[in-house]
Amino acid sequence: MQTAVVGASGYAGTELVRLIADHPYLSLVLMTGESAAGKKIASHVPSLAGRFPTETYGATDDVFSSHAEVVFLALPHGASQALVPRLLEQGRVVIDLGADFRIKNPSDYEAWYGHAHQAPELLTQAVYGLVENHRSELRGAKLVAAPGCYPTATALALAPFVRRGMVESTGLIVNALSGVSGAGRSTSDRLHFSRLHGNAEAYGLLHHRHTIEMQQELGAELIFTPHLVPVSRGMLVTAYARITLSVTTEVAQEVLIEAYQDDPFVVVTSEPPSLKDALGSNLCFVSAAVDPRTGWLIAMSSLDNLGKGAAGQAIQAANVALGFDEAAGLSRVGVAP
Repeated sequence: MQTAVVGASGYAGTELVRLIADHPYLSLVLMTGESAAGKKIASHVPSLAGRFPTETYGATDDVFSSHAEVVFLALPHGASQALVPRLLEQGRVVIDLGADFRIKNPSDYEAWYGHAHQAPELLTQAVYGLVENHRSELRGAKLVAAPGCYPTATALALAPFVRRGMVESTGLIVNALSGVSGAGRSTSDRLHFSRLHGNAEAYGLLHHRHTIEMQQELGAELIFTPHLVPVSRGMLVTAYARITLSVTTEVAQEVLIEAYQDDPFVVVTSEPPSLKDALGSNLCFVSAAVDPRTGWLIAMSSLDNLGKGAAGQAIQAANVALGFDEAAGLSRVGVAP
């Protein structure tokens, strides 16, 4: 199917282009980058030069006159709302990597994002693109809201326990470490080398926008603290929940194995995963342990924030929506060392 990537010059967009370039069923016909429009892709992202030696970035509006049947939007939060209604009217399948259509309640969106939604009528139409939790809903979907790295890693670690009532649905604690590519290509004071190198810092304390998304997906109340660490890509989540049943570590591991036995991109490990385990793949590693002394369950996960946390996630959801093999174009093998 003919495919466009809008926002292809950013980190998530670049990863989309890299993965779609070798996809058996998707063919790139347009790659846009508003700030890089007219610029050769090979000069902007040299790692793509072998596959796209002469192609240039188009402008965002080019997508409306393109022949793309499938459109991936890899844009800053808030930018997709102006594009999606028209794209759907034109009969395109839209996969949005931003947060614009993830929140179902318009008032929740306004409260956490600071402005009213421009297309609230589409919020209930959009299907949340976490395949492991919404596979059946995604089949045939025309608008997919692909979740980002923090909600994905958190939901995959905690959802099996919340759904079974094995942990309390209030007072969950989520701590996360993220590589800097999750902040996007635009720089800021926090991302300067002299500040970032050898450093680690929390941000978005108490009011990080992804908190409401995690709560919506889990049906639970939580406090979320993300941390920026000096690596280019990767994510590690450690989550804590009070157990409500007499559960051992062995039982918790069995719950994860049962929950994900049919999911090709979730790997259950007996040992805590590391931040680098999933790099270069669409995998998410999950593990759990129970502390009988304090009554807490510790659930952990790791993924590549540009893979399963962004571009890979979007392609996996698109595969299901379009009726393709779920794993088409995606790797289950990470990069080491």
